[in-house]
Amino acid sequence: GLLMFTLFFVPVYLYAEASNRQALFKIERNTNANIIQYDAQIGTDGKLLKKEPVIAYWVRLADKGQVQKLSWVQRTFAYGFDAKYDRNKDTVELDMKVDIGRPINVKREDDCYRAMARIDGAVSYIDKIFIHATGKGMSTTVDYIELHGSDAKTGDDRYEKFTP
Repeated sequence: GLLMFTLFFVPVYLYAEASNRQALFKIERNTNANIIQYDAQIGTDGKLLKKEPVIAYWVRLADKGQVQKLSWVQRTFAYGFDAKYDRNKDTVELDMKVDIGRPINVKREDDCYRAMARIDGAVSYIDKIFIHATGKGMSTTVDYIELHGSDAKTGDDRYEKFTP
């Protein structure tokens, strides 16, 4: 699926310092099929990269699946994040620019990195964030946000819908 697509078709020159990337979650929107993909970047030592432990980029599914960097405006106001990397624990806390009301924690579980946050009260692995918005540009209004994932303990599907 998307992971294989990401590994084979994302141009290497975009993030040349990374030796490996691992898909974490995506943001889908009601406006078109394009998604924003979030990946962990793993160095040759098997730990998250210190400089850019998590990256975000467009996958233009509405077009031909091209990969494109987020613009400064998109990173700063919409789909970017502030990352707090803890080298000792090899974890990252993401504070998303879109207001999901909670941090997303990226940490290694078994042999892969996972994005985790509370979904409907339970610590969960996040697979997808869906944003329903109206308007364009700086006059965009987020109508509601949906969080989709699975319970970290039970594996059950988790879902939460809210207005930011």
